[in-house]
Amino acid sequence: MRYVYAYIRVSTQKQGQTGSSLAEQRLAIEVYAKRNSLIIVEWFEEQETAAKRGRAVFAQMLALLLKGRVSGVIIHKIDRGARNLRDWADLGALIDKGIDVHFAHESLDMQSRGGRLAADIQAVVAADYIRNLRDEVKKGFYGRLRQGLYPLPAPIGYLDQGRGLPKIPDPVMGPLVQDAFKVYETGRLNLRTLGAEMYRRGLRNRRGGRVTRNGLSTMLNNTFYIGLISIGRTGECFPGAHEPLVRKSQFDRIQQILRGRTKNTGLKHNFTYRKVLRCSNCNYCLVAEIQKGIIYYRCHTSLCPRTCVREDSIDLQVSDALRQITMSEDEATALQKEFAYLEKDDSIDRENSLASLELRVANVRDRLDRIAEAYETRALDEEVVQRRNRALLGEKLALEESLKSFKGGNDPSRARRLRFLELIQRLGTYSDATNCEERLDALKEAASNLSVDRKLLAFEWRKPFDVLASRSNIHNGAPHRARSRTKLPQVARKLFDLLSQEE
Repeated sequence: MRYVYAYIRVSTQKQGQTGSSLAEQRLAIEVYAKRNSLIIVEWFEEQETAAKRGRAVFAQMLALLLKGRVSGVIIHKIDRGARNLRDWADLGALIDKGIDVHFAHESLDMQSRGGRLAADIQAVVAADYIRNLRDEVKKGFYGRLRQGLYPLPAPIGYLDQGRGLPKIPDPVMGPLVQDAFKVYETGRLNLRTLGAEMYRRGLRNRRGGRVTRNGLSTMLNNTFYIGLISIGRTGECFPGAHEPLVRKSQFDRIQQILRGRTKNTGLKHNFTYRKVLRCSNCNYCLVAEIQKGIIYYRCHTSLCPRTCVREDSIDLQVSDALRQITMSEDEATALQKEFAYLEKDDSIDRENSLASLELRVANVRDRLDRIAEAYETRALDEEVVQRRNRALLGEKLALEESLKSFKGGNDPSRARRLRFLELIQRLGTYSDATNCEERLDALKEAASNLSVDRKLLAFEWRKPFDVLASRSNIHNGAPHRARSRTKLPQVARKLFDLLSQEE
């Protein structure tokens, strides 16, 4: 009597739990062992594909066979033992060393030349079957992607509808995902604190638990939420057929925050102007510190002139700066009337803008077609093609969002003007606000390059706020005139033109 091992395998855990393959393999091996007077001393069972190397149980069995504890091993079929030629070569090496390798389903004499040849042919056929299967799966996978369908489980905020159908927004988690993007866009929370805040609001992962820090990072970087399907391994990008949850412009702003974000754990104090103020000399961020209960912002570069300023002094300078662009209620009302007057003459410009957008979208589509043709003819390197394709798809998405707003009657220029009017009316309250964060947010929206020169706040007004900062007081004209006779029309015209420009 000879002692042997027995090896049985299925490709997936699902097959092992619900299928009958393992039981059938075990029965066939037991019958073969009894017929050939072999005693099975140990069973090796595995639930993993044999298409590639790295099976832990299979490797363990080979190591034990090399130690000579038994005379050989019984495997159900050749493709149960190996579907790649490297593992088949390892089995061949065992046979060459005199170790018996039996296949219960095939009557092959592995010690003869003819038996080895027949087994080699079957092993090659099994390996080729896997290659063909891989190609077919890949073909189907990319076929779905080209249709705009995501052939993988839906990310957080979306629901699966089944095969051949696009993902749909989750009515519960979808709005919470949108909230996560909006909250992170403010820049007040890092990924750790964002996770706690969104868990409090009800955002959950697929298992019903809290979304981890890595999960939030993946979500905020996932272009699926703006309507693009990205394949991380290859860098390929495809337009999706699903409804986006986030606008392209908002997603781009969040990417800038993510790229500039440093590790922000273990903070003892959340200083208002942390990472906001820079030294005008060296351009490094001022470091906040507390001395005798007073918050100071100090430059720690040894060669710079002494730059140290109190936070309450910065608060006063921010309030004074906001007053420069603050408009009274009467001024804002007069400006709104001027905007309404100018909008009547803007219909031709609107038609030109719409035609320009349509032309630009068509141009991007044409460039995408040329990129695809260059890829097929191998005229460009694959990495270059993927990089250009991703950039063009992002540009196309942004243009289509603007075009959709135009055609839907939601003029982006008019929306910017309304938002501008609302902001300048609120600036008066922000300038004296006790909430420093609101005041700082208002200043960051209206100004850029915030720095400190010795003890003075320096910055540059963004457009169109620079027009307000340089204006003289705007007063309405005589009560019987429909329009002002002062500088209001000129100022309104400048503001109107700047707010009409694309972002």
